[in-house]
Amino acid sequence: MESKGLAGSMDDSSMSIRGQTLYHLLSCSTWSEYTVSDANYVVKVDPDVALPHASFLSCGFSTGFGAAWMDSKVESGSSMAVIGLGAVGLGAIQGARVQGASTIIGVDKNGMKKDKGEAFGMTHFINPDGQRSSDNADVKAISEMVKDLTGGVGVDYCFECSGVPDLINQALEATKVGKGKAVVVGAGLDPFVQISFLNLLMGRTLKGTIFGGLKSKTHLPLLLHKSKTKEIQLDELLTHEIKLEEAPKALEILKQSNCVKILIKI
Repeated sequence: MESKGLAGSMDDSSMSIRGQTLYHLLSCSTWSEYTVSDANYVVKVDPDVALPHASFLSCGFSTGFGAAWMDSKVESGSSMAVIGLGAVGLGAIQGARVQGASTIIGVDKNGMKKDKGEAFGMTHFINPDGQRSSDNADVKAISEMVKDLTGGVGVDYCFECSGVPDLINQALEATKVGKGKAVVVGAGLDPFVQISFLNLLMGRTLKGTIFGGLKSKTHLPLLLHKSKTKEIQLDELLTHEIKLEEAPKALEILKQSNCVKILIKI
């Protein structure tokens, strides 16, 4: 098999079953009781930390949290928007709240994400579909909706957590002229996107982040501690629990509007 980067397999897999190589993503795999892993990706978990919470920090929430907390270092009193309120987006909201952001706008087509966003620190919620007219006339762009909530100037930071290519431009456009920063956190399937040249000329910055800029050995223990002290609300992520033999149902459960994270009990 050929290596296909983020969206595919890796040729340097150290895992196999009955002589057949098992491929994986980003040097990380689960779904087994025992496996060989690079020591750089292994962190000892405090026995006082709930194992479901520890599993949530392997990626997803921690990536979003780190993007706001460690990678962008969102300033106290600043404004920010998050597009896509899955576990990654909710993590970005919580990271911004911990940093002291005063305006935190969440954007999602699923209206049920409003309560979840508020639980993590969101101050305003935008449902783009909820603002459409019956004939879709005069539909505003997400960037315009964000500007409507910020006096027309936009936000200091916008985190794109959905992985939808077209929304990267919207994230950039939603930030302030001359100083705004758009951060791509969501991993999409399309390797190429079209970016508005004018948005960059106007002094905005576009950057990406991998794992939110976190270092496994240094930062994951800090997040586990924040979980123990309830500084971050990981229990709000857990919406469904299933047994291992029910795992095939997980993809259907993910489509439910109230689903954020599914815990599979082995």
